Amino acid sequence: MKYAFIQCHKLVWPICVQCRVLLVSVSGYHEHLARGVDIAPGRHLSDEALLVHISAVYAENRGAYGWPRIWRQLRAQGIRVGKLRVQRLMQQHGIQARGQRRFRVATTDSRHNLPLAPNVLDRKFLVAAPNQAWVGDVTYIATAEGWLFLAVVIDRFSRKVVGWSMRPDRQRKLVIDALEMAWFQRNPGKKIELIFHSDRGSQYASDDFREVLQEHGITPSMSRKGNCWDNACSETLFGSLKVERLHGERFATIREAQDEVVAWLLWYNRTRMHSTLNYVSPAQFEQDWMEATVKIAA
Repeated sequence: MKYAFIQCHKLVWPICVQCRVLLVSVSGYHEHLARGVDIAPGRHLSDEALLVHISAVYAENRGAYGWPRIWRQLRAQGIRVGKLRVQRLMQQHGIQARGQRRFRVATTDSRHNLPLAPNVLDRKFLVAAPNQAWVGDVTYIATAEGWLFLAVVIDRFSRKVVGWSMRPDRQRKLVIDALEMAWFQRNPGKKIELIFHSDRGSQYASDDFREVLQEHGITPSMSRKGNCWDNACSETLFGSLKVERLHGERFATIREAQDEVVAWLLWYNRTRMHSTLNYVSPAQFEQDWMEATVKIAA
């Protein structure tokens, strides 16, 4: 059944990668083909065959998925199976999402006399279209060479990370570069009434950052002191990053950490199922919205 899985997904994942994940040799797979053995998957999968599919999805997503997301991905691949069966097999074989931990992210320095913006976003959790409300935040990652700080810009509509920046310090350039990347990638134009929401950190309140917002015609918005609800999506993003990819990792260099973070952000945008988006990725959610908008306009 392992060879059947590899044959079925050879256009999705490289054969060598599948063989490594499923603990079979590439030569054994090709010998099996050469013998002309029928390795087409059956209509009804046995528990053993289904476990192979589950293990492959689990490995593909590096242990980030629990049974609900694995079940949904299997269904998306055309494998008709009940959620309770997937849950049972994963429990029996000790396959579970990487342990949930709470990470306290404390990168906000609000002890300054810089001007603060009002809370324009004001808990507007539902956004009707892209590029109406962006949220910015900063977190940190430990390496043997010191701290690596990560700034992100998230579109509230799709939870997509549209801009990011990483530096070994928390200078204003960290958040400015993330915003400039978001602006370059999305190119929303000044005619759109775009809100940028952040905490009251000195980087976001700085003259340099406010000048960039003004240059692009973006309205600044800041959370009230002690009120983190409007930044909840960034806190969730950072928690997922640290639980699903960084927990237990030891980075010898800042460059290693940067590469790992970028790989996760790209996977998050393009692949990771998001529960608040009806279990599709941010990129898929935006594509579905665009297609629906075109149909309505037609």
